[in-house]
Amino acid sequence: MLSTLLLAALLSTGAPDNSKTDLKTPYEKGNGNQTATYEEAIDWYKNFDRAYEEVKMVPYGYTDSGRPLHLVVISTDKDFDPASIRQKNKRVLLIQNGIHPGEPEGIDATMMLARDYLQDKNRRKQLDNVVLAIIPVYNIGGALNRNNHTRTNQNGPESYGFRGNARNLDLNRDYIKTDSKNAQLFHLVFRDWDPDVFMDNHTSNGADYQHVMTLIGTQHNKLNPTLAGYLKGKMLPALYDGMKKDKFPMVPYMNTVNETPDKGIIGFMESPRYATGYTALYNTIGFVPETHMLKPFDQRVKATYQLMENMIETVSRDAKVIGELRAKAKQETLAQKNFPLDWKLDTTKVEQIPFLGYAAKYKPSEVSGLDRLYYDRKAPYSKKINYYNTFTPTVTVQKPVAYIIPQAWREVIDRLKLNQVQMRQLKRDTTITLDSYYITDYKTGQRPYEGHYLHSNTKVETRTIPRQFLKGDYVVYLNQEANRFLVETLEPQAVDSYFNWNFFDSILMQKEYFSSYVFEDLAAEYLKKNPKLREQLEERRKKDPEFAKNGRAQLDFVYRNSPNYEPTHNLYPVGRLMQDIKLPL
Repeated sequence: MLSTLLLAALLSTGAPDNSKTDLKTPYEKGNGNQTATYEEAIDWYKNFDRAYEEVKMVPYGYTDSGRPLHLVVISTDKDFDPASIRQKNKRVLLIQNGIHPGEPEGIDATMMLARDYLQDKNRRKQLDNVVLAIIPVYNIGGALNRNNHTRTNQNGPESYGFRGNARNLDLNRDYIKTDSKNAQLFHLVFRDWDPDVFMDNHTSNGADYQHVMTLIGTQHNKLNPTLAGYLKGKMLPALYDGMKKDKFPMVPYMNTVNETPDKGIIGFMESPRYATGYTALYNTIGFVPETHMLKPFDQRVKATYQLMENMIETVSRDAKVIGELRAKAKQETLAQKNFPLDWKLDTTKVEQIPFLGYAAKYKPSEVSGLDRLYYDRKAPYSKKINYYNTFTPTVTVQKPVAYIIPQAWREVIDRLKLNQVQMRQLKRDTTITLDSYYITDYKTGQRPYEGHYLHSNTKVETRTIPRQFLKGDYVVYLNQEANRFLVETLEPQAVDSYFNWNFFDSILMQKEYFSSYVFEDLAAEYLKKNPKLREQLEERRKKDPEFAKNGRAQLDFVYRNSPNYEPTHNLYPVGRLMQDIKLPL
């Protein structure tokens, strides 16, 4: 369902006039080391919209900053309806800029690219089967928080935005937990337009080397195999070849094994908190370009421009193939029975890739007097380095027929609605026997991470038990396009599950307990009636001397194995219906 603002914008009309419109960008008017402010970028796109009937600028709603998030759509046949565009079998390329506004190359490069494609007849033809959807600036609050010093390791521009948004959230960690209004609006954009390919422009941190551009592509082991084969076999080689011809030889993002790249790099296993990890849940091929922070800003803008140009050429050339493969991938995902939830690097699988680096050396630090790393730009080298880019699943789960979610967990329900998940509600109170998880173990970070004390290494025990659900509780069947999204958010063992992001923490605290002097007599009576439990207690005392000395611990052991112990403690609220049964819906 399209947002109200989108529908209003699609219905709006206005006569274009590009005869006097100045479409020279703020970057082009500057000295090559300046980036557009948020206001300059939005004003430029408003002029662009006025100048061309093929351009529509759509406000999607208000972000945490109080300013609207805009989407700019370029459609050469002037069709701006996502459903109609899909019926025409056109590909949608979504380009996002300014998620980290201190990394602003994409903001400037995309303005020039969009204009040039409409003004150049040869390149314009590439848009006959490709619609461009552009988020000019995603992190608006960060873009408004402008300075010239927080990107300590970066060479220009003269001033730029800040990484945190208006709530000081890193939006590239917010795709699943969706704490920001920005992320809520992104979900609307993403699900409305269902892009075939997604690009999120960034600047790197880390090592020094000769390359201006590095690239994160959706990790192929996480992508549906049909799409992964195309990505590895055809799409990535085309992008790498194109960038080499454009004098910007490219390498994968420098996620190094050790301190320096010459020891090898590791593919980026993005979980759904990240952009490309989230888009993979919907069979969208995702890319995060990362220009090198120490290269001059004008080189970084040019490299970003060239990569986007190569991306459009590739998507246009392979439009039919991408559409067919993505349709097949969606069907395969719909029929998929088992889903991986966590992964590990396979260090036995390694390939060699060309790399242009600088010699890593050490010298005494002028600050500490200890040895410090530096890269000697007078000692460039070209050689092959190891690239580890194969991951294998460590946790896999069989998807249920449906999840049943009590309506009380509204934070979770709201996030499912944002993702246009199809849900039905029970029409009356109902007892349902289904698989339920008890949380048996988990680790919790000792410091807050993006506003949460994140859980990890979650372990569960499955029990098939009858449970009471109420009228209005939600039934979510898995025979829908969002099934992988549902599995990776509602299975607590998944890396970025809603459980791990603390949305269910209240189940982890016991609500009822006992007074020892009262329970002593009840426990003794219970042990008389349950000799097997007494045997277990005695066995535990023999094996654990500390337990044998602790009367309270022994009472607690009996309590937890008695009817007095509350059944909801550590009971994960979301039930798993493994067989299709008739429900009052």
